[in-house]
Amino acid sequence: MKNFSEIFTHLRSSDSKKRMVVAWGVDDHTISAAAEAVERGLVDVTLVGDQALIEQVCKRENIDPAIFAIAHNPVELSSVAQAVRMVRDGQGDFLMKGLCSTDKFLRAILNKETGLLPPKGTLTHCAVFEIPSYHKLLFIGDVAVIPAPDLKQKQIIMEYLVKTAKSVGVKTPKVAIIAATEQVLPSQPATMEAAQLSKMADRGQIKGCVADGPLALDVALDKDSAQIKGLASEVAGDADCLLFPNIESGNVFYKANSKLVPGVRQAGMLVGAKVPCVLSSRADSTDTKLNSIAVAAMSV
Repeated sequence: MKNFSEIFTHLRSSDSKKRMVVAWGVDDHTISAAAEAVERGLVDVTLVGDQALIEQVCKRENIDPAIFAIAHNPVELSSVAQAVRMVRDGQGDFLMKGLCSTDKFLRAILNKETGLLPPKGTLTHCAVFEIPSYHKLLFIGDVAVIPAPDLKQKQIIMEYLVKTAKSVGVKTPKVAIIAATEQVLPSQPATMEAAQLSKMADRGQIKGCVADGPLALDVALDKDSAQIKGLASEVAGDADCLLFPNIESGNVFYKANSKLVPGVRQAGMLVGAKVPCVLSSRADSTDTKLNSIAVAAMSV
């Protein structure tokens, strides 16, 4: 699948809809996105929150509340815990953050006794871009959770990028391990770790992908740049996944594309828990939230 529209088509054609549970889903942004996901036939939705607030929003937005299952809980913190518990108990396939704070949402997911993080698990963020000037979807990480990943954490991020790409039909994802240069330089630790990760993939220690690194961003995305630099690489110019060396570089890439590229579409979710978790911002468009719901549904 090379764009979000193809993902939507696949989900609509599925015999069984995935079930999304929304934690404190009482705001117009979340409810509107959830309603569109239901109306497009992508998922079934349970909103956990104050039923009166939910019905007020539905009336204001001209949405029939009957399209949702509503689990009434008038207390924000309790409703977040309830949503996590519902997913943990198999009453939903994945989770979405509503109006609750990110801190409360993450605390519930990370709770050692009642949360969704497996023992010794690592939570990370996977973003997906549909960029008009690029020929397929791009999966990137980490732009939001792990500030300065070490080698082991980079391996985990890389494995989740590969898993997410595979979930939308990329048979053997090509991973570009990003640095400032293609040279392996002791003075730039990111290049050293990129070379290690690349060799680990070559030897099957990181499975199911083709990887190369270090690669600068231009050669990762543009075959002409790779040819000009004389770089022979199966990944260069055709990357499916971009593994960034730190949160600053990944976040800048994410926001630059979001704000400066006409026609760009995007999605994002937390991975590493027992299920995907859609972590949307109020600043995200309904389209971004809808895309995120769709990718999470594919990743279950």
